[in-house]
Amino acid sequence: MDLNCDLGEGFGAWSMGDDAGLLAVVSSANVACGFHGGDPTIMRGICEIAAARGITVGAHVGYRDLAGFGRREIAMPATQLADDVLYQLAALDGIARVAGTRVRYVKPHGALYNTIVGDAEQAAAVVDAARAYDPALTILGLPGSEVLRIAAVHGLPTAAEAFGDRAYHADGRLVSRRRPGALVTDPDEVAARCLQLVTTGEVTSIEGEAVAVRARSLCVHGDTPGAVGLLRRVREVLTEHGIPIAAFA
Repeated sequence: MDLNCDLGEGFGAWSMGDDAGLLAVVSSANVACGFHGGDPTIMRGICEIAAARGITVGAHVGYRDLAGFGRREIAMPATQLADDVLYQLAALDGIARVAGTRVRYVKPHGALYNTIVGDAEQAAAVVDAARAYDPALTILGLPGSEVLRIAAVHGLPTAAEAFGDRAYHADGRLVSRRRPGALVTDPDEVAARCLQLVTTGEVTSIEGEAVAVRARSLCVHGDTPGAVGLLRRVREVLTEHGIPIAAFA
């Protein structure tokens, strides 16, 4: 099972998350590309560490929304969104190549991630950008989402992910961060949820129902309080149960 985390989401003098600590635990790194967070220096530093440690690098693309941390939905033409995604992807891949690695997958961030679960037009824009740059890129997203469906139609590799630190609704969608209980921060609870996801393909929703979530990758957000400890505990529990940790791409 792959463990991924959102990294590099600081900007200039502003820090976000413990990137060094997270890079000691994950097998895949979703690196912010400058639109919701991240800057060239941060991007290069993470790519260099990832290359040295054999961690797979993914482009964590988002809406052009530094002030809102990419968590505000933006209505924009599909062609413009595709160009924005292409810009971010190319920027990170250029830096990754200099660092001795390259971008292997694309994972949208925040509001864009949630929008393309059901919005076929914006989902297609993300896929179009990835196809134009490198059709071998894997698209990482929510199981059953439009972006994974459209990517598969166009022959791009896809991988479904699940979240250890986020609550789910019974329909498989994530609970809005504006609602109480949307974020799970207890290490043992997060690890138990991840073990349940890996061994049964299910997670218990906020409504108390079992939800089918078959995933190739598990995510804990880098800005979740105690993210490093959460991921360490997840890795410990999965290893204890004989589940190897390896990148999906």
